[in-house]
Amino acid sequence: MHPAGLAAAGTPRQPSKRRVPVSQPGMADPHQLFDDTSSAQSRGYGAQRAPGGLGYPTASASPQAAFLGDPVSNMAMAYGSSLAAQGKELVDKNIDRFIPVTKLKYYFAVDTMYVGKKLGLLFFPYLHQDWEVQYQQDTPVAPRFDVNAPDLYIPAMAFITYVLVAGLALGTQDRFSPDLLGLQASSALAWLTLEVLAILLSLYLVTVNTDLTTIDLVAFLGYKYVGMIGGVLMGLLFGKIGYYLVLGWCCVSIFVFMIRTLRLKILAEAAAEGIPVRGARNQLRMYLTMAVAAAQPLLMYWLTFHLVR
Repeated sequence: MHPAGLAAAGTPRQPSKRRVPVSQPGMADPHQLFDDTSSAQSRGYGAQRAPGGLGYPTASASPQAAFLGDPVSNMAMAYGSSLAAQGKELVDKNIDRFIPVTKLKYYFAVDTMYVGKKLGLLFFPYLHQDWEVQYQQDTPVAPRFDVNAPDLYIPAMAFITYVLVAGLALGTQDRFSPDLLGLQASSALAWLTLEVLAILLSLYLVTVNTDLTTIDLVAFLGYKYVGMIGGVLMGLLFGKIGYYLVLGWCCVSIFVFMIRTLRLKILAEAAAEGIPVRGARNQLRMYLTMAVAAAQPLLMYWLTFHLVR
């Protein structure tokens, strides 16, 4: 037997190895029933497209930045700001023409200490010595620095409080009604307006050159509401006896206060002009001062006597 045949007979035959063709990415398996798309999806999910590439819009600037970068828009904004500034200036001028807002700020420049001292001065003017208003560079200092300076805070608050106290008094007498309370407030305002107009006319007729302004008059004439409040409150607590006692004290106090205050405003100008003390014009100014001071107690009684029973 041939040696090759013996070797073949004694050695088991090795199974033949079959080469399995490797499918290429672009080739399909002939034995596969459905297309395998997992590899394509994995490639799609794993791969990230660069921003700005195909299919992705580029990031654009914000609308605000585009608007501010436009020269026409900047010009429109500047023009609008200029118009707004001109309109504000025009409104401020027209308001100051009829309502002196800047001057009103001076009359409300008060603090707690000033209010306390001023109320004490209104109730006890007999102990006060220096009635001169302080000035700084020809301008009167703010009321919070000078108790002699007129203010509008106390008159305004006193008027509101007077109306409230009047409503309380009417309510305790079962006579309260909104119409009656409104009539009380309007009557007080009407008398105040008549006082101011009468004093201004008198100053014009007497030819008094004074720095006493209309707002100063409103402030000085409004201080009488403080005494009116005290009289009505005492009347509610102690009856007519308390009303007449407190109101009488407040009437005398406001009379002294007005004399000493207006004397410096009206008669001081006469002394500066060199007018003799016993001259005819100076006598008229003294009578005017006395008349204004004497009118305050009369109005205090007229506006409060019907509130106490």
